[in-house]
Amino acid sequence: MKPGDLAERTRRFTAKDVEALSRLTGAPLRTGLVAEPFIHAMFSDLLGMDLPGQGANYLKQEIRFLAPAPLGEPLTARVEITRLRPDKHLVDLATTCRTEDGSLIADGRALIYAKDVSGAFD
Repeated sequence: MKPGDLAERTRRFTAKDVEALSRLTGAPLRTGLVAEPFIHAMFSDLLGMDLPGQGANYLKQEIRFLAPAPLGEPLTARVEITRLRPDKHLVDLATTCRTEDGSLIADGRALIYAKDVSGAFD
């Protein structure tokens, strides 16, 4: 791993996804929009599966939601390494989520403990 490495994934959420989350949580959700927990989940998926990957421990996530995410539109979540701290096994990452036309839906940063990630600091 090195600063500048990135991973991204695109997903399109549907009304069925929102209905399922609403049933699961018992909370009514705004219709026509992607619920914020789905965007959180996209970042978690990238951090745990791709960068840094399996064995990483999620320590902190800060997200600013800047615009509503419309249902049915492709959303692309991206994580990018901004700093490595090998002495502490820490990885700082910038996080963004954009619509297909490039509009920024959310941005923030994540802090990951990556001691058990194979080859993390080689």
